[in-house]
Amino acid sequence: METILLFAPLVGALLAGFGWRILGDKGAQWLTTGLLFLSCILSWIVFLGHDGVMHQVHLLDWVQSGTLDTAWAIRMDRLTAIMLIVITTVSALVHLYSMGYMAHDENFRENESYRPRFFAYLSFFTFAMLMLVTSDNLLQMFFGWEGVGVASYLLIGFYFRKPSANAAAIKAFVVNRVGDFGFALGIMAIYFLTDSIKFDDIFAAAPMLAETQLTFLWTEWNAANLIAVLLFIGAMGKSAQLFLHTWLPDAMEGPTPVSALIHAATMVTAGVFLVCRMSPLMEYAPEAMTFVVFLGATTAFFAATVGLVQNDIKRVIAYSTCSQLGYMFVAAGLGVYSVAMFHLFTHAFFKAMLFLGAGSVIHGMHHEQDMRNYGGLRKKLPYTFWAMMIGTLAITGVGIPLTHIGFAGFLSKDAVIESAWAGTDGGYAFWMLVIAALFTSFYSWRLMFLTFFGEARGDKHTHEHAHESPMVMLVPLGVLALGAVFAGMIWFNSFFGSHESVNKFFGIPAHHAEASEGHGTEGAADHAEETAEAHAPAIGQGEAPQGAIFMHPDNTVMDDAHHAPKWVKVSPFVAMLTGFLMAVWFYIWDPAMPRRVAETNRPLYLFLLNKWYFDEIFDFLFVRPSKALGHLLWKRGDGDVIDGSINGVAMGIIPWFTRLAGRAQSGYIFTYAFAMVIGIAVLVTWMTIFGGAN
Repeated sequence: METILLFAPLVGALLAGFGWRILGDKGAQWLTTGLLFLSCILSWIVFLGHDGVMHQVHLLDWVQSGTLDTAWAIRMDRLTAIMLIVITTVSALVHLYSMGYMAHDENFRENESYRPRFFAYLSFFTFAMLMLVTSDNLLQMFFGWEGVGVASYLLIGFYFRKPSANAAAIKAFVVNRVGDFGFALGIMAIYFLTDSIKFDDIFAAAPMLAETQLTFLWTEWNAANLIAVLLFIGAMGKSAQLFLHTWLPDAMEGPTPVSALIHAATMVTAGVFLVCRMSPLMEYAPEAMTFVVFLGATTAFFAATVGLVQNDIKRVIAYSTCSQLGYMFVAAGLGVYSVAMFHLFTHAFFKAMLFLGAGSVIHGMHHEQDMRNYGGLRKKLPYTFWAMMIGTLAITGVGIPLTHIGFAGFLSKDAVIESAWAGTDGGYAFWMLVIAALFTSFYSWRLMFLTFFGEARGDKHTHEHAHESPMVMLVPLGVLALGAVFAGMIWFNSFFGSHESVNKFFGIPAHHAEASEGHGTEGAADHAEETAEAHAPAIGQGEAPQGAIFMHPDNTVMDDAHHAPKWVKVSPFVAMLTGFLMAVWFYIWDPAMPRRVAETNRPLYLFLLNKWYFDEIFDFLFVRPSKALGHLLWKRGDGDVIDGSINGVAMGIIPWFTRLAGRAQSGYIFTYAFAMVIGIAVLVTWMTIFGGAN
């Protein structure tokens, strides 16, 4: 079963990509979509039937060189099962949605057959992502990691006639190579120190790595911390964390289904998955984990501030993705990997739905993406409106405070924020996430109000002909809406409930004692003591841990989060409500307020509108010097030195020798005889002087 769900997308990609002339446009679309739904159904069967115990499916022997013996195998545990349903569910629905969205694309000529290529790319991406999450060693993971990078390059630049799309594809590829270089260095360091890249061997060696020092960049490093940082650099690129985030908003140049598949629910979560997969190593790298928490919290805040003022509907959602990924990394950095996966899981449903809903709006408005040209569309696009309303309620965290009743984002985001309070004693990360929650609520409702409420703005003709999307695009929205509503409530206990339920869900044999479910702080200190004793270690020197994730016996963040004060538990709801009321004030009660605020705070507005000037700074520091160096090497190095040398030899020196040799060919015998005498004299002289020495 696992083999079929892994290779079905690859079969679809190959048949659609190379056999589309036989299958035809429709055949290629239905074949790839059908195979994705097959993978999706099998993934849900695996997920719902999984007992938490890890097992491996050996596929073939792969790389064997010296001590490196790498097999291609499927590692099936709870982490893999979660990622399988996220990837295949979103991908299958995106395939179905794309049949309507890509039916008539103005970027291609009428006689061009672009749909089989598009669906082949989608299926190839899905296969690469499945290979990444089912990997049993770092080389196999890196192969899938680079595979999704290639697929994203192809899909972002799918509109190859648009210079902006080509530039965005190149930018995504280059920025990700920076992160991937760190990932590759991490893999090399692991192999150098452990003589293996298999997960079980690495996890068993984690305590040893924590006690090992090595020299890197002329500095002494703790091996566990260095490896964890290098791996996280790879995660920073793929998951668009601060400094390596600049590719994500530009990736919106691709078709909207691409945005939903790659940059909302699957590819960008690969970094979070990597950190959670490597939890047995990360738990022994406290300094690296502190860095993960800090950067995740900063990214969540940064992206939320930029999302406040963006006008392109897809860019708002893109920065929202960047911000939510920061939440996931905070949870992972604090060691509550189940909470990081919880938010990853719920986020996939409501973020994919928001992107597909935005695509439905763009489709109905004839590819207009500026929200300032929308307004009053809820009557024109009623189904899209309600789908995006559910997505907005989920991402902003609407629910009943101090209960487990609410939309998916309410439960997972609150779990992250409570964990941030527990893990940082109410410090930097906690407040950054609360402020980001307020901003998220504001820009999410801003999007809804600008798009669906108020008077129609922009081109009157476009508004008059605005229309609801076909059913093939609306059905995926309905399915994703179910996940956005119920996913959090159904699986809350499995991800953030008692230690007994979390351990059982993730296949962890050690049981972490759980204190009472009260929300007060009384007895929290005693509880922390009991926790350290009750949580029997699941890993020892030379022994790999059991279970999909590992939490060190000293890691009590989840228990402390359960006993957070009520004000901490209510703070995300208050932030959400504040952001909602501010959005109502700005865009419903007093629509002139945004302009007044922007004019009054012009420098701040431009700072946020220009995304903290990261693109301009990188352009100054890296792009222009690189171009200048390239121009120098091209004109001076290649043009003057290389071409000049070759041309000089070919057109100067050789003709000179040719002319000289030509003069020597006089045709007179005495000239040749004289040359022979001179030659014999030189030879005799040489032999007389140097011949005897031998």
